[in-house]
Amino acid sequence: MTSQDGPEKHQGRTRPAAGPAEDGTGPGGEDGLRRFARIWSRTVYPATQTSLTRAELEDFLHPLAVRMGEALHAYPFSPAPGREVGEVLVNQAHCTSPDALPHVLGVIESYLVLYAGTPRGLGVDEARSRCARLQHALAAGFTLAVRERTLAEQEALSRAALAAQTAVEEALHASETRFRAVFKDATLGIGIADMNGRLRDANGALARMFGHSEEEMRRRNINDWVHPDDAPDVWRLHRELAAGRRDHFRVEKPYQRPDGTVLWTNLTVSLLRDADGEPRYQLALMEDITERRLLHLRLRYEATHDELTGLPNRTLFAERLDRILAPGNGVARFGLCYLDIDGFKTVNDSLGHAVGDQLLVAVGERLQSCTTAPAHLVARIGGDEFAVLMSDPQGAEEITGMARALLAALATPVSLDGRELSVRASIGIVEGAAGQLEPAEVLRSADITMYRAKDAGGSRYELADPDSEARAIDRHSLTNRLPAALERDEFFLEYQPLIRMSDGRVDGAEALVRWKHPVHGRLGPDRFIPLAEHTGLIVPLGRWVLEQAVAQSCAWAGGQPLRVNVNLSPRQLHHPDLVPDTVAVLESAGVAPSSLCLEVTESALISADEDELKPLWQLAELGVDIALDDFGTGYSNLANLRRLPATTLKLDRSFTQGLQRHPADPVDLTFVEGIVSLAHALGLAVTVEGVETESQADQLRDLGCDTAQGWYYARPSSPGEFAKDWVPAG
Repeated sequence: MTSQDGPEKHQGRTRPAAGPAEDGTGPGGEDGLRRFARIWSRTVYPATQTSLTRAELEDFLHPLAVRMGEALHAYPFSPAPGREVGEVLVNQAHCTSPDALPHVLGVIESYLVLYAGTPRGLGVDEARSRCARLQHALAAGFTLAVRERTLAEQEALSRAALAAQTAVEEALHASETRFRAVFKDATLGIGIADMNGRLRDANGALARMFGHSEEEMRRRNINDWVHPDDAPDVWRLHRELAAGRRDHFRVEKPYQRPDGTVLWTNLTVSLLRDADGEPRYQLALMEDITERRLLHLRLRYEATHDELTGLPNRTLFAERLDRILAPGNGVARFGLCYLDIDGFKTVNDSLGHAVGDQLLVAVGERLQSCTTAPAHLVARIGGDEFAVLMSDPQGAEEITGMARALLAALATPVSLDGRELSVRASIGIVEGAAGQLEPAEVLRSADITMYRAKDAGGSRYELADPDSEARAIDRHSLTNRLPAALERDEFFLEYQPLIRMSDGRVDGAEALVRWKHPVHGRLGPDRFIPLAEHTGLIVPLGRWVLEQAVAQSCAWAGGQPLRVNVNLSPRQLHHPDLVPDTVAVLESAGVAPSSLCLEVTESALISADEDELKPLWQLAELGVDIALDDFGTGYSNLANLRRLPATTLKLDRSFTQGLQRHPADPVDLTFVEGIVSLAHALGLAVTVEGVETESQADQLRDLGCDTAQGWYYARPSSPGEFAKDWVPAG
């Protein structure tokens, strides 16, 4: 697994993934961030030009440390405070030494997350990514401040040089002496060229930058220094200056040194005019920013690449996706394969995170081997999720071909520490025209599609389907609404009578929950009960149903409760408070346990062990009836019925539907008759569901069924309608 699941590694040292935030001294706390400021001041003080003492510098840095800590924890996150801190370090703390910036960045990289703490809800990887972006922003702010300071010096030098050059006719000796003093001793590279570009003079600093002697520099022409990485406007600006249409310009420009290395400079070129205003010379001032640029590139790489696999990370992937999807970018179509490793958690849990990390590295290498085109980007999005982004694919077939290649690359087991690990993956594919979808929509579609592939068994790919996505979004919307729905009383109960087949009288009522959704209207339990079961909300919802149903049974009978059946979900069955909650509801309503029947599905009971059955046995011993619901739909071991606390078998409606044919299927008749005989022999009553016709009711009565429910008798109805139709007058 990634470093977020273990100690964070840095430059050979191991330090904890979470810092002082765990002991209450998190972002803004005096202890953690004061210690960070102390370390910061101790490290940076030798590299500053400040007049402050070290203790005073610590006090100065403390609010900056607090600001960096707050930025690390901010939501939404922005690296802008880092840029402001970088500017303050130069302009107010006078951290202008060449060694200052690496020291500052080293302290932040090593200690900010440690003493500011990991932001709540985020892993260490995301905290370190934020820290890297803050470093990047601080370096940019620092660089900008140093550059502005340097430019001010450059302007002063330029003005001095111009004044000296202009005054040469009036006081040649005096001005030459002053100019030469500035020219020779300046730390900036200074060169003077004529209007044809021939270098007339160069100081020692400029010669050292290029690795030439001053004499060799004077034989060069600035027009020879074109570099492939020049910005497009550099030479246009130079032509305008040479033509006298511009007095100066500033750019970042690379030069090739004799040893093959690249010199990056901040270049300022000014036009020197003669007494008549005609262009005479070009004055160039150069600052060597090679080290600063390399640092910038390193920080950029660290912020945009995954530390474990070396692949582009979510940040770089998002930037590329934004660029591809932006209208008018020259890209016609895009393709995305969103991949998740099936069962990766099992690898981590069984073999350890170190093996999981090695597996992720191997997966990254195999995925990258499938993509050779420059327009393809393989990225690790996070955890065990990867993405392959394609620009201008040749139709959907190229993308599905890529998905097949990815699955094939993972098909061969990975050998790690003598183990052969099989790798399976699920892939969601999104393909479409650029400029029509937002990045968030594409990622949501890819994620939903990937989980559809996983739900279909994994080790496969699926193409995005708007209808499937709409259903998934609908399920997600309902799931998010469920907790508030219970608080806002959006659920209600309907009741369906249970009829004694011997005399046609009501024997009880089954409580059925419904949802009055503010947008979708009335929803049946098939729409939300599985979601409630999955999220755990079924427990409070089930207790609410139990309370309402028991209270309603009392209200109908004026103190003589009508027996009520309440469905019990598998999650409720395993909840530790099932027995005390049920007893509390019965005692609060003042009704006997025999007035309640809990219905549990056959699959939940047949597969339960003795410990799981214990709560139901306790309730049964108290007098609560237990019904085995949907009986006959699973692979039941009928002999196991003897070990269950059930008092009633509820035959699934599929048996009733088999009796609709005329004449009825003799196999169905024999099967139902056998179940009824077996149930009665075990002392169990038999209830049959889904009775819709008089013929079915007669056949089931003849077969010995005890009670029945279905539309033939009544549809589920509100408490008032049920009372009017089925509850005898007091």
